[in-house]
Amino acid sequence: MIKLIITDLDGTFLNSQGDYDRELFAKVGMLMAEKGVHFAACTGKQCERVEELFGEFSRDLWIVGDSATRIKYNGEYLFQSLIRNELGLRIINRLQEINPHHVVIACTPEGAIISANVPARLKDKIRNSYTNLTQVEDLASLQSDFVKITVYDEKGHCPQTRLGLVPFDNDVYIVVSEASWIDIADYGVHKGTTVQKLQEILQVGRQETMAFGDGYNDIELLAEAEYSFAMRNAFEETKAAANYITGTNDESAVQKTICRLLSLQS
Repeated sequence: MIKLIITDLDGTFLNSQGDYDRELFAKVGMLMAEKGVHFAACTGKQCERVEELFGEFSRDLWIVGDSATRIKYNGEYLFQSLIRNELGLRIINRLQEINPHHVVIACTPEGAIISANVPARLKDKIRNSYTNLTQVEDLASLQSDFVKITVYDEKGHCPQTRLGLVPFDNDVYIVVSEASWIDIADYGVHKGTTVQKLQEILQVGRQETMAFGDGYNDIELLAEAEYSFAMRNAFEETKAAANYITGTNDESAVQKTICRLLSLQS
């Protein structure tokens, strides 16, 4: 019996315009409530941005956000794992040495921070994932610990940038989710480990979990669900990690699959 449904957002639950069928989701939400099923968004997006996206629906939403470094429910953080300030500043310095043109997003418990010289077009792109976003003259001046550190490279050079971060492999978890994005979290913290914590909180097992994903960073997520679905638009490696393949994100395939399976559940 399915008791927990977890979905990635970009490329999975959200369509190519970064939105979703809200009328359909109202029906899906009622069905999940009727069946006693918990629903979670597992994403690189800032938790506050997820709350914006779901609006009135966010009341009953579990958020595994900020690249799975935090769990938030009903306005309260139940879990977070931080990179200590000194280590985070060394990573940021290294990222700036590797490529001075990509955007480094330093995420602290207070919000996301970027350099003051980031062009407006890139700032607008970043706001799709970060609601609380501020700019500073020098990221080296930051004194907080970091929720995560993210890189956005509009030219898609993140796989090459990743090679320059190898010296930090024993200190943090680093994943190239796609060619334009790198996420860096506390060591051993990723979608799989944080979903395990959510399952513990809800007392739900792997065999009672359904999950959806499309990216490389969703592979660990899918491993924690017996009912694991990759999107048809997913990377081939992600499809290989899933037990099932569903439709594309532009077909509202996540919502339609939830409806089909929960309708069969007594």
